[in-house]
Amino acid sequence: MTVLNVAIVGSGIIGANHAEAIARHPRLRVAALVDARIEAAEALAGKLDPRPSVHLTLTEALAEEQIQIVAICTPSGLHIAAAEETLAAGKHLFVEKPLDTDLAKARAFAKVAEEAAGRGLVASVVSQHRFDPATAAVLEAVRNERLGRVTSAVVSMPWWRDQAYYDSADWRGTWAFDGGGAVANQGIHLVDQMLALLGRPAEVYARTALVSHERIEVEDLAVATIAFESGALAVLHATTGAAPGLPVRLALHGTGGSAILHDDQLEYFHTSSDPDLRAEDLVPAGDVFGAPKPADGFVTGHLRQYDDLVEAIETGRAPGVQVQDGLFALALVRSVYVSAALGRPVSFTRVLDGAFDDVQPHTKGAQQ
Repeated sequence: MTVLNVAIVGSGIIGANHAEAIARHPRLRVAALVDARIEAAEALAGKLDPRPSVHLTLTEALAEEQIQIVAICTPSGLHIAAAEETLAAGKHLFVEKPLDTDLAKARAFAKVAEEAAGRGLVASVVSQHRFDPATAAVLEAVRNERLGRVTSAVVSMPWWRDQAYYDSADWRGTWAFDGGGAVANQGIHLVDQMLALLGRPAEVYARTALVSHERIEVEDLAVATIAFESGALAVLHATTGAAPGLPVRLALHGTGGSAILHDDQLEYFHTSSDPDLRAEDLVPAGDVFGAPKPADGFVTGHLRQYDDLVEAIETGRAPGVQVQDGLFALALVRSVYVSAALGRPVSFTRVLDGAFDDVQPHTKGAQQ
């Protein structure tokens, strides 16, 4: 079997996670690490066998190594520049979420990715939770209308990040490099799952606040109501100020049944078309709520999406998560911030199309 060489751009926590997932994949090999902090790349390289080459720039890595895939794991505000260089060099692309911090740049890049697809290049955005067995089962149920008409969803991410987390790097908690706070950075997976399950949004009404942390520009709390073109309504709650940190929970309801995802496991499933069907019948035992979760679940999620990426490259089909999906997720995050800044509901389509590109997001502190 042909082994595909991967260059990982960014050697931090996420880059190391990608490296571990790639090391477990029989068709992939980490061939190069890229990081402006050469010591970080050297440290990660020392943990891998065979040891990959180390480079300060992606340009250097592409010139010196035979690379087929580039995985971009830098701070969010640096994603598009590296993604553009990757596709221009004729390499397949796997870029971490969110697609970028700048919706206008992401909008333009989506056209670049579409053109690259015509040249046989695969470009995918990391949204590994779409590949969780529990999420995949619910997605399949929605596609097959086993829940009837989907009418509503309640999504909550009550996470905790201490002050040391934000103080650990200058880029954390900044608009320029993080692109936002609890919604853009941690909650982007929930945003993506909502889009996959509920379709295209129509209108967003949100409030954001900074209530639990210091020395950051972005929100650590956001709530939003989202109306979808289908007529469904959803509530989104995301925070990094909920000590000690609780699992994510997504409840989906329809005219023919309901499903609840809790901590990436299927907690509840009911469909009136087959009332005897249970959660245990839909997913492997370890993905039913209450079963012990594997300690390496974070790596496993990325490994599942790498499987999808390799298959897309080999077969020529579109990847399970495309750049357009990443663009929609970023536009929904941006809609939350625009609505909070303006203090009124906003049209998702108008945000996506750039009508509010000049609106500067801001976060009100608790004292205000």
